[in-house]
Formats: sequence, structure tokens, C-alpha cells
Amino acid sequence: MNGSLADAVSRRRTFAIISHPDAGKTTLTEKLLLHGGAIQLAGEVKARGDRRRARSDWMKVERERGISVASSVMTYDYGDCTFNLLDTPGHEDFSEDTYRTLTAVDSAVMVLDAAKGIEPQTRKLFEVCRLRDVPIVTFINKLDRESQDPFNLLDEVEQSLALNVTPANWPIGMGRSFRGCWDLFEPALVLVNREGNRQAAGGGGRRIPVSGLDDPAVAEHLTAAEIAELREQLEMVQGLCPPFDREEYLAGALTPVYFGSALNNFGVRELLDGLSGMAPQPRPQATRERTIQPEEDKVTAFVFKIQANMDPKHRDRIAFVRLCSGHFRRGMRLKHVRSGKPMVMHNPLLFLAQDRERAEEAWPGDIIGIPNHGNLHIGDALTDGEELHFTGIPSFAPELLQRVRPDDPMKAKHLGRALTQLAEEGAARAFRTRLGSQWIVGVVGALQFDVLADRIRTEYEIPVRFEPTELYTARWIAGGDPARIKAFIDGNSAAIADDHAEDPVFMARNAWHLERAQTDWPEIEFRATKEQLS
Repeated sequence: MNGSLADAVSRRRTFAIISHPDAGKTTLTEKLLLHGGAIQLAGEVKARGDRRRARSDWMKVERERGISVASSVMTYDYGDCTFNLLDTPGHEDFSEDTYRTLTAVDSAVMVLDAAKGIEPQTRKLFEVCRLRDVPIVTFINKLDRESQDPFNLLDEVEQSLALNVTPANWPIGMGRSFRGCWDLFEPALVLVNREGNRQAAGGGGRRIPVSGLDDPAVAEHLTAAEIAELREQLEMVQGLCPPFDREEYLAGALTPVYFGSALNNFGVRELLDGLSGMAPQPRPQATRERTIQPEEDKVTAFVFKIQANMDPKHRDRIAFVRLCSGHFRRGMRLKHVRSGKPMVMHNPLLFLAQDRERAEEAWPGDIIGIPNHGNLHIGDALTDGEELHFTGIPSFAPELLQRVRPDDPMKAKHLGRALTQLAEEGAARAFRTRLGSQWIVGVVGALQFDVLADRIRTEYEIPVRFEPTELYTARWIAGGDPARIKAFIDGNSAAIADDHAEDPVFMARNAWHLERAQTDWPEIEFRATKEQLS
């Protein structure tokens, strides 16, 4: 391993932001970019046109609905570190994209609304992180509004998620009386900046280094009653919470907790400093053959996301690729393991949400985009020649199934191409029945149907309508003797479809139909999850 590779690995921090909708995740993302110098003024970021919006929500339907439905990637520098931030959908109907994104990160920031605490989607995403032992930093947001008692919030995280908590700072008041925070890691008083431009980098808080609560500087800014209350609370914190243990954090057993207000740009710099100092550098990655270490000289990478039509004018398809090891350079030739063919990396991209620039090089932990015409799929491996298959990149059986038809029957073939591309992207499951050749679309949440209809209309110029079906669920058919699988398919042809990769799928009408098939054909696997393998 050469020195420059080791240095690049040590500087990388690749993390995702997870939260329930409306916890302030997109606002926090914008402020992180602000502090990283990627944007100059919050609220002034513009795409095509002058509609004010956060930079990470670039898809048309996201701007109209005010939600994030696709993961965005943003690379920026802060201090001595290069951050790769993956902003994930908060809405539960788009959780599958988030699950796959979490396979590409080394840590996560969990954003909680101080008034609401842990909400259902937060819990779901946390469990995915726990399955992968992803270290989590918690940011309790919206302290400028009336909130729950901070001790209750810590207790909820500890009890509900079975996670040890260590506050990194402590709020002084909340809501209208919110004054700022006390830094518990490096004694300092950080006051809310109520004057000047809080939307500029560094404008959200004024940091006053102190030796302790008895420092005269504290009395210059807080009343005697505020100091007394703070002293009592800090004594309780020290008695109730364990000291920060980085090894425990890296193992996913402890979360440092930051209090702040993303809207007011408060606590964001402290969060970034914390990520710089404690978040893990790129971690080893598992394959079926062996574990890949980031410091290895040879390049390895995997595709965790496909996004079509980021630039509607060019109908592009971008494969989002996580670099796992080696020094990647533009123009290098890598093996596409699934096809066995070489691919030349002519125009790899780095991202700031929708903006992109050509990547001349990249290092372990970095996320690059590779333009392609459908030959790269989710889960695919790219290597210097080694036969590797990355594991653990999921595709879930849909919970809702509807038939889709074009308004113009002459566009049925075009609809098929659009659905195949969207399925390869992971936006939905697309199944074509063997009898009748009807297209069935499967999704995790109902809102996805609205988004898909909008995307098919605007990106592919095919107005469509979704119609209810009598179907209950879909299961991938696998395992057992190929002859028995063929016999099952032949004997149940009315319930068989093919997914976009032409893998056979059993379409169950109801729970009894599925249970009967499992009972009658015990040697066949009916899988609810199809792991994406290169």
C-alpha cells in the first residue's frame, strides 16, 4: 500500500442521513454543504430556474411534493476530510432506496425531531443500520421550538433502540428561551447567534471557549438561574450517561448525541467536527469470496443505485458506484464481473446532487457515477480482474401490486422499455405475466405509484394509468431441482411472471394461495428478498 492511498483512505468519511419525514433532514443536509463550502448561502441554491429549494431534492416530483424520494450524493471537503454525504428518502414509501444506500456508507447521522422523538420510519432505518453494524451519530433537531425534555429524549433513544447514549453537547433552554448549548467534549459555551446572517457558514452559533462553568465568561452571557440549572443538569448527565467510547460507537453500540437547530444553522459545525474526529474511515467490504480491505492497491467497486434521466435532455442512466479499494483513475479499464467483459471508465462523475463534474480520480469511500446504457445493474462488481461478488444488496418483494396500461395502446412497447429501466433503477418491481403479457408494477408504498406515473409521463412521454389487481404479493422462485422448478412453473402458468431481469416470479392471489404453493412444493424457495449479486 502506498502512502498517498493510506492518506486518502484516512481522510474519507462516507455517511448517510436517516430520519422520519419532516425531522429536518434536507435542511440539515443543506447546512452541512454550507459549512463544507459547497454552497455559499442557504436558501440561495438554484437549479434551472430560480425556485428556492434545498440542493439535494432535484427531481421534479420532489420539488412539487416537498419530499425526498431518491437518494442524492454530495461530495465536499471540510477541514482535513473529504465527505461523501448520501441524503436518503425519509418517506417510508421509498425506503428500499434507503436500504440499498446504507450498503454504501460507513456511518450514519440519525436526525430526530426534538418534539416527536423516535418515529416509526426512524426505527426501521435504525434496524437496517444495526444489521450492518453501522455506527450512528444522533442529531436532535428543532431545539428552537417547544420540545420534549432532553433527558426524556435520551431515555427514549436508549430504551427504544437499545443503544447507549452520550451527549456531545447540552441544550440551554428550548423553544423561545433556547440560548444555545454547552459543549461536553471540549468545554465551551456555544450561543445562538440572534444577530447577523445565520444562513451563512459559521453564522448559526458563537463559540466561547471556557475552562468550566465557573469561568467568568459564562456569567457574562448566562443568568445565575440559567447557570444553576445547567450545573444541575450536567451533573445528572455525568451520573446517568457513560463517557464517550469510540470503540463502542464504531461497533454500533453507542451513539453520541448532538442537540441543535438546522434551520438556524446551530450545532451543525459541531456535528461536522464530530464526524471528522470520530466517524470511521472507509471500512472493509464483504464479498462471497473474501473481505476487501480499503488499503489494497487494486481497484474494487460495486453498484448500489441506478438513476435514469437525471438530465432529461440526454436520457442518461447513471450507475452510482462505491469505491471499496485502490486508486481509481479516469480512463482505466475494469472488469465487469457479471458479464465478464472489460469496461473503460471514460467519463466517471462526481456529484453535488444534480450538478456533476468529471472525476479524474477517486479513492476508497468515494461515490462516483458511471454513465451507461443499461449494462450496469444494482449489485454489479467492477474489479481490476478478480472474480468478486459483493453481498447484502437487497431487493424486496413488493407489498402493493397494480396493473399499468398506457393511455395510448400503440405505446405499449415503449411502456415496457420505460418500466424495465425504472425496475433496473430500483424504483419499483416490474413483472410481465406469461399469460396475457400484462405489466404488473409492484411497490413498497402507495405514493410510489403517483411518482412512477409522473416520471413515466414526464421522462418517457407516456401517459399511463394504474389499475387495481387481485394480486396479494410476489415471490421469486429459486432453489431445488431445475426440473421441479420447471414443473411448478408449467403447472401454475397463470400465476407466473418474469421480472425485468427475466427471473421467474410467483404472483400469489392471497395468503392462502402462497401458503398452498409452499406446502405443495416444499423443495422450492419462494423468496421475499432477491439479493442483488454481481
